[in-house]
Amino acid sequence: MKHSVKAPRPRVWQRMLSGRRLDLANPSPMDVEIEDIAHGLARVARWNGQTRGEHAFSVAEHSVLVEKICRTLRPDLTPQQSLTALLHDSPEYVIGDMISPFKALLGESYKSIEARLQEAIHIRFGLAPVTPQRLKRLIKKADLICAWSEAIQLAGFSEDEANKLFGKPPEDTKLRLKPKAVPDAQSTFLKRYAQINKQIETAT
Repeated sequence: MKHSVKAPRPRVWQRMLSGRRLDLANPSPMDVEIEDIAHGLARVARWNGQTRGEHAFSVAEHSVLVEKICRTLRPDLTPQQSLTALLHDSPEYVIGDMISPFKALLGESYKSIEARLQEAIHIRFGLAPVTPQRLKRLIKKADLICAWSEAIQLAGFSEDEANKLFGKPPEDTKLRLKPKAVPDAQSTFLKRYAQINKQIETAT
């Protein structure tokens, strides 16, 4: 009688440069490090890299700008809310920046993985596991404002096309973009994180 041999379980963790092993199926906040996030996001390109310029426009740069736009729209933003905005795309340091059409094709399986990672990251940095709806709407608005400038200046969209897809932003939130080299994007993200974290520590 032949015995069936079980196939080995697929590896679902990724080793980070910090040495952490992050389990994508069950991510632990203990395996999340800000240096790994900054390193990854600075190397993940927005728009699948289909942008103008010598350097790709990274998710790290996008994240810093979205947080800045949130503060422009809501000057009374708390440091914790600012950190939530800065980390709004942080799961992408593990799973990359999927373009919206591809996310739509993947459906709920992608969303559930992304949500588990986001929750672990939030817990690691002392934030609410799930972003409150009011703050989530603000971040989404800032995200679309940033995407509008990215689309026109970097990704080859016409202004009319960007207006239809993302909505025309207020004048005081329009950006002038110049993609940074990877080390600069990484250090800019870490610098902003350190500034916000200092504000949080001062307030507690």
